[in-house]
Formats: sequence, C-alpha cells, structure tokens
Amino acid sequence: MAIDLFTIGGFTIHGYGLMIGIGFMIAVLYGGYRCEHGLKLSSDHYSSLAIYTLIFGWLGGKIMFIIVEFKSFLASPLSVLGSSGFVVYGGIITGVITIFGYCRLKKLSFLSYLDALVPGVAICQGFGRLGCFMAGCCYGKQTTSRFSVVFPENSLAPHGVHLIPTQLYSAAFDLLLAGFMILMCRRVKRRGDISVIYFGGYAIGRFIIEFFRDDPRGSVGILSTSQFISILMLIFAVFLHFTVKKLGLAPSWKEEAKEEAPEK
Repeated sequence: MAIDLFTIGGFTIHGYGLMIGIGFMIAVLYGGYRCEHGLKLSSDHYSSLAIYTLIFGWLGGKIMFIIVEFKSFLASPLSVLGSSGFVVYGGIITGVITIFGYCRLKKLSFLSYLDALVPGVAICQGFGRLGCFMAGCCYGKQTTSRFSVVFPENSLAPHGVHLIPTQLYSAAFDLLLAGFMILMCRRVKRRGDISVIYFGGYAIGRFIIEFFRDDPRGSVGILSTSQFISILMLIFAVFLHFTVKKLGLAPSWKEEAKEEAPEK
C-alpha cells in the first residue's frame, strides 16, 4: 500500500494512476480484439470511444465530486480541485453521454458500441479499486474481523486501526462482473443486453458495498449519494431492457454484423 510508488527524475508514479493505466490498456486491447473478431465492429471507432470516454468520464467524475463536496469547494476551491477526489458515477454518466454523442455524430449503433465498451469499463473500475486500496481512499468501517486491513500512516485512510477492505471487495466484484459480461457476450441475442447486465449488476453491487464504507462521500437522506444513484441506475437498466425489447431496437448480433463492417 503506497500512494507514491517511485520517482524518476521529477516524475512520480502513483499507485492509483498506474492501476487505472493498466486497466485501461487491458480494456482497449480486449475490446479492439473483440470488435474485430466477434462483434464485427470497427476497432478504430472503439479505440477512439475508449479515449474520449476516459477523458470525459474523468471530467464527469471530478464534477460530481465537486457537487458532493460543494461546501468544501466553496470554502477552498483550489484544494478540492487539486485533490484526487473522484466519484465513479459521475464518470459513468458522462461516459454514456459521450458514447451516445459520438455514435450519433458518426451514425453508428449506440447500443452496439455501448455493449462493446462496458466490459472494459468494469475492468478499469476493478483495477481502479486496486489503486484505491494502494492509496487508502474509499476505505471501509472499523472491524474486529480477521479479514481486515491496517493502513500505514501516510495513507488516505485512518491508520493504525482495522478496517473492512472495501476496495478489495469492490475490485473483486467489478472484475467478476467484467468476466461475466465477457462470457455472456457469446450468448446474448440482442444489442443492449450486455449494457443491461452492466448497469443493473454494478448498481446492485455498489449499493451493497456502500453499507461497509466509512469514507466521507455525501448523502441523500438515509442513503449515501452513490446508493441513491444506484437506485436510479437500476431503474434505468430495467427501463433499457424492456424498452429495447418492446420497441424492437435491438436486433441480433448476426443482423448487426450485416449492418456495419469493421474499418481498417
């Protein structure tokens, strides 16, 4: 566990950033291969979307963090902007908007590329949570369980006490969700099905994990901010499932392959 791993010259490698970078590279490599050999989509468009989603997703996560910590932002804007604070749900929301806008601009199937991207998003989130564990952010409540973690003094988490390793739980869940989506990619019949699995699965997992976290992250009534958004995301997943099915917006992937050939 370390916020800073090592320094080369004046450049410092941070654990969180390194984990995000590893997750992003795995997601891009897998997604590009899957687009060319399984989904018959453009790997060039996939790579572009991955980069745009990363950029605007980061901005969305930062904006959501400012909203959650708005009182602190008003008191000291520079300290909040300069912190490593980030809200995943903000990144998901702006990421989906980015994918939708790109597909509309390029006249591509939104659901097809959303399905192609969400397994990679879960992979990035899983590695990102490993980065959280290294830094000590997103920590859990104090516990007497043998399966606990004690963070060092230079960590973002309270040091010297036994805490629930919520970061590891989250990482395991995200990577398992990614693996399940990758498995189901070979079995689904309609566009949008993989996205429904991601949004519904992530919402349920995140809602449960939030009960064990103890870091400051805002609240809406008796729920944490993320729990409140999880409920909205689960409703969106149910809406997406029944809407695409009822309106016939999701033909099979065999039909999709005929509509769009991959770009080289």
